[in-house]
Amino acid sequence: MSRRIKRTNQEPRSRDERREARPFRAKSPHKAGPRPGGKSGSKPGSKPGAKPQRFAGERAERRVPDEAPAKPVEALLPTKVQTVTVTADENNMRVDRFLEARFPGLSFSHIQRVVRKGELRVDGKRVDSKDRLEEGQSVRIPPLKLDTPKAAGPLSEAAQKTLAALKEMTIYEDDDVLVLNKPAGLAVQGGSGITRNVDQMLEVMRDAKGQKPRLVHRIDRETSGCLLIAKTRFAASHLTGAFRSRSARKVYWALVPGLPKPRQGRISTFLAKEESEDDTIMRIAQHGDEGASHAVTYYAVVETAGSKLTWVSLKPVTGRTHQLRAHMAHIGHPIVGDPKYFNIENWQLPGGLQNRLHLLARRIVIPHPRGGVIDASAPLPPHMQQSWNLLGLDATRFDPIENAPEE
Repeated sequence: MSRRIKRTNQEPRSRDERREARPFRAKSPHKAGPRPGGKSGSKPGSKPGAKPQRFAGERAERRVPDEAPAKPVEALLPTKVQTVTVTADENNMRVDRFLEARFPGLSFSHIQRVVRKGELRVDGKRVDSKDRLEEGQSVRIPPLKLDTPKAAGPLSEAAQKTLAALKEMTIYEDDDVLVLNKPAGLAVQGGSGITRNVDQMLEVMRDAKGQKPRLVHRIDRETSGCLLIAKTRFAASHLTGAFRSRSARKVYWALVPGLPKPRQGRISTFLAKEESEDDTIMRIAQHGDEGASHAVTYYAVVETAGSKLTWVSLKPVTGRTHQLRAHMAHIGHPIVGDPKYFNIENWQLPGGLQNRLHLLARRIVIPHPRGGVIDASAPLPPHMQQSWNLLGLDATRFDPIENAPEE
């Protein structure tokens, strides 16, 4: 059984820990549990609320304990002014994202309103919703409330099509939680030039009380795979807490040029956001640089296609923007089809492969809010399946990333 990861403010102890890859020792495949990729579902813990086991063992239906659930998130909303301190895990987080993470269920309009009116202050000063916070800053939070829910009514023909599209993406669902297999090209949230996104689509799933399902985390627009959604405020509070405490386990699959050495390793760097008028990228930074956050990723070679391409499995410990894409580029093996980070000059894509981002959010394992464990896997998207077929890669192979450490 995997142990819960403790958050720490300690930085890497040596220069080597901030450099490329340090090998980890994987167990023999015949000693490991079954391969990922089976039917998505959940596993019961040894008792209600048990921590998730390492990626191994039989999958079964989730058990729901008999005791009453925790108080819903409304009880957590401040009814008077309070002051909180930005934690290390919230360093470099946007003000609006900070409020979303701290208080799941707040509407976008309400967040923008309290920031615009200056009711929220950082170190005593007014801020913009897009401003980024730093660890240790003091944030004044005004009384908050949930907006009056929209009444549920009959769905229009367009809404029915949207609902059908969401159902087609669904790989796990119960009364509290939804896991979608988000297709590549569909944005998770709205933004400049985005006309359709998952958050907008979830409007058609409002329940009888007007509650809309909420995003718990995000993946890049061109990344396909597992996206976790909370259907209730109760679930949103618990799942957000699981991500904050790093008790959620995520596995990604990618196709990269060359063969990473060592074949299994740890990438530990600092990342900082570099923004321009028309683009945003993450750059490798030094400890102490403005806006720099520590990021850790484990990787493992699963299978090679000659000497030109390699299928790697990735396990992020932290969850920084573009972390996997920036880290693989940092060690000289950028992800195939990445328009931002693929930096190998004169490299030719093998014939038949599509020039699209070859990155899949393959699997997510996270404690269920009512006990047990959610364990969901997403299949290869069509463009990656085509590449796997052309290269002769076997998607059922044992994935050695299962044996990577949890921190």
